[in-house]
Amino acid sequence: MQCLLVHEVLSNQARQRADGPALYWQGAATSYRSLESRVQQLATRLVASTEPGARIAVLAWNCPEFIELIYAVSASGRILVPLNARLAPAELIWQLQAASVSVLFAEQELLVELSGHTQFPAEIKTISLQKDYPQWLHSGPEAALPDIAEQDTAWILYTSGSTGRPKGAMLSHKSFMAGLRSAALGRPVLPGDHYLYPFPLFHVAAHNVLLQHQHGAAVVLLKSFEAGAVLEACRHLNITTMSLAPTMIAMLLDHPDFAPADLATVRAIGYGASAMPQTLLQRLQSLCDVGLCQSYGMTELAGSVAFLTVEDHRRAAREQPQLLRSVGRPLATASIRLEGCTGKHATADQCGEILVKAEQCMSGYWQDTAASAEAIRDGWLHTGDIGQFDEQGYLYIVDRKKDMILSGGENVASREVEEVIRSHPNVKDCSVIGIADSKWGEAVCAVVQLLADTDDDSLDSYCREHLAGYKTPKSWVRLDVLPVNAGGKVDKPRLRQMVGEQD
Repeated sequence: MQCLLVHEVLSNQARQRADGPALYWQGAATSYRSLESRVQQLATRLVASTEPGARIAVLAWNCPEFIELIYAVSASGRILVPLNARLAPAELIWQLQAASVSVLFAEQELLVELSGHTQFPAEIKTISLQKDYPQWLHSGPEAALPDIAEQDTAWILYTSGSTGRPKGAMLSHKSFMAGLRSAALGRPVLPGDHYLYPFPLFHVAAHNVLLQHQHGAAVVLLKSFEAGAVLEACRHLNITTMSLAPTMIAMLLDHPDFAPADLATVRAIGYGASAMPQTLLQRLQSLCDVGLCQSYGMTELAGSVAFLTVEDHRRAAREQPQLLRSVGRPLATASIRLEGCTGKHATADQCGEILVKAEQCMSGYWQDTAASAEAIRDGWLHTGDIGQFDEQGYLYIVDRKKDMILSGGENVASREVEEVIRSHPNVKDCSVIGIADSKWGEAVCAVVQLLADTDDDSLDSYCREHLAGYKTPKSWVRLDVLPVNAGGKVDKPRLRQMVGEQD
């Protein structure tokens, strides 16, 4: 039996609850029937104007047209290539060329900057969402929609490129829908939910939008995260669930207009972009009766494969605080094992690289057979994350493989050091990186965002109370704001560059 295809998520709901709200944008609601009608028109235009399997890129901040394209490109049998609007023109042009994109839909302001670049490929047809899109949609030839197989690629989603050039993860209809099945187990959706989505739609987190639609919920879409706008939506649109990175939750609680009553209708907040400081969890729980759910996943997995559920968080608050450092337990839809440095399976309480086998795993990297073969071996995706299981089967992320710091022959997990530094009363947030050092090979460097002036000696002494000497940062850098990437994670490649510029 063939699985549901990406665009059928919307078309099914358009039949079942045609007049129900599918999308809220700037306070106005769009019904499932209306959204599906526009998607069908757009899909038939794409079929008439592009070749089967053509790559269709989108360069925009969140907007209704982006969601229309997510569904319509799928229905047309073409491949969606979401582009990170934060990238420099040269980086975007590289991805456009690597994916052999034929049509680019873009926000006008972003398009002007990109198309004016000397290296922009002249063969790519550009359509401005503000100037050209309405006319293009309503005038021109249309053609019948094609048959689509579940193994066909639906998305090419480029990774962050923190270990070199970005790689285009190919997500088939089958893998994408398998990711939605996993998400529904970890974060159940109710048909009457109003889900607020502040993350960029060009991020893998966009699968949460389709998850809501699959179960008949409404999506409240923001152009981007802004704490005041989130609070306003909560007050007026009956928000029941939302996704926020820990840094975003902190911004909500720190906003001058915040009141606990603002979150009165919110049943659950999902997070997963980075570690949640225990102090922030405790602060939120002391103010509001909001369930928290953490997930572990990545672009190559079309979502998440392990969840620390609302019930887990409540148990952690009562009797097992150590669970707050976990990303939860694997779902029944995925197999996870750890592989040690010798290539052997890691046993309980041993660290190892996290390997995943699941239907939601990507097909491979676009036109990169070597990288695909390295990432997927014998059906197991090598994630590059270092993890550890406890006796109850909860998974703990020790660090990213590439973020492990080798200092004086000793491995230092940056995440472990970060957790200690975040517990300092004068530290708001931090990130730990390795920098080149002639004596140690790499030296531990902490980049901190402070709540109050604190000298290096005080920070150093605090760390030495909780960490071995070789794990204690050799240098301290202060920033007013830590740079973050599209997923809300601290941008460590950018931090390394910034710290290097200060040397």
